[in-house]
Amino acid sequence: MKKIGHWVWELIKKKKKLLLNIVGALFLIIGLLVSVYKYLDSYTQHGETITVPDLKGMTPNKLEDFLASKHLKYVIIDSIFVAKKAKGAVLEQDPIPNEKVKENRTIYLTINSIKPPQVKFPALEDYSYPYVIAFLETYGLKIGELSYQPDLAKNRVLTARYRGRELKPGDKIPKGSEIALTLGDGLGNTKVEVPSLIGLPLDEALFVLKASSLNKGVVVSDSPINDTAAFRVYKQKPEPSTDARISQGESVDLFVTQNLSKIPRK
Repeated sequence: MKKIGHWVWELIKKKKKLLLNIVGALFLIIGLLVSVYKYLDSYTQHGETITVPDLKGMTPNKLEDFLASKHLKYVIIDSIFVAKKAKGAVLEQDPIPNEKVKENRTIYLTINSIKPPQVKFPALEDYSYPYVIAFLETYGLKIGELSYQPDLAKNRVLTARYRGRELKPGDKIPKGSEIALTLGDGLGNTKVEVPSLIGLPLDEALFVLKASSLNKGVVVSDSPINDTAAFRVYKQKPEPSTDARISQGESVDLFVTQNLSKIPRK
């Protein structure tokens, strides 16, 4: 009987020792997990985020220092050409502005092409000016200076030039270029009414001038022009009136502002 009791007691002690070893191992594992979690938490800066800034319009020469100050990086993944945007300016970004990201996150950018693509110049001779305005826009080209020569057909395109060089159909020129046109004056009928441009955004005023067969003169602004749609005409020379007529191809000077109080009330 004593032997049986001794054997039971020895078994209990062994199980107790095994149980203590198991509990110790569990505490050791838990301690290791807590340490690893704290390390990862510190390494990944858990809970610390950065608000992604709006980079649209910024150029590469400013991006490097700006994003470094925010503890962010960037990669340019694509470029497209937009004539009215600055060369190299950011057009799109991923992640978008105001998203929350970790430090050292890479921002993927699409920028405006530094070098515009080449386009083939279309055949314009003998077409009328209103048609040419829309036609050139489809090729990404703009109307430049207008001049007139005697011709039976009024506003018929006689010649087109880029930087003084006469263009022929198929000539390659940069997209966004201004094309100077020589138009027919319709047997000397060259007088046109001065359009009223007061209150119009600058980009619309320039379009109206071209549609009226007139050229842009001096543009005077009370602040730097970085967006033609944001500035409005508050004065022009010559001034508009019902009996004011000038020759086709003449220039109209524009005075523009962002201060709407300068614009006369009609």
